[in-house]
Amino acid sequence: EYSCEYGSLKFYALCGVGGVLSCGLTHTAVVPLDLVKCRMQVDPQKYKSIFNGFSVTVKEDGFRGLAKGWAPTFIGYSMQGLCKFGFYEVFKILYGNLLGEENAYLWRTSLYLAASASAEFFADIALAPMEAAKVRIQTQPGYANTLRQAVPKMFGEEGIWAFYKGVAPLWMR
Repeated sequence: EYSCEYGSLKFYALCGVGGVLSCGLTHTAVVPLDLVKCRMQVDPQKYKSIFNGFSVTVKEDGFRGLAKGWAPTFIGYSMQGLCKFGFYEVFKILYGNLLGEENAYLWRTSLYLAASASAEFFADIALAPMEAAKVRIQTQPGYANTLRQAVPKMFGEEGIWAFYKGVAPLWMR
């Protein structure tokens, strides 16, 4: 009757795959908009508005320039979606079992919020390295054009910390 048993490994895997598809694909689809937004934040004199930002980017880098940062965006947000959707279900069941069936029902809104916050904690840890690389690629001209260029350069300059400096702001968000 069902594709899998609730709470089974297959169930968690399917939730994770749903997260990969929904977060990874949607965030990658809006990379051009995100690129211009990030550049507007870093250099508001050069990128005066969304439309101006698109125009300047296309003039300087061509249409391919609008895709800068697509790989870390896809990987990072896929990992975030995997953790967010998968761990949400894990924590929902875990916390529900700790509370007991009746209390889990009575406190379901708080249970769902706690499960969501717990999942997001780990999801942001998974996202942070790729988000850091994406921002460098998109906002520091000449730093790196691809993920394969950015990661070793970041690690060589700052070590592992380069990839996790942004995790606290992600948690605050």
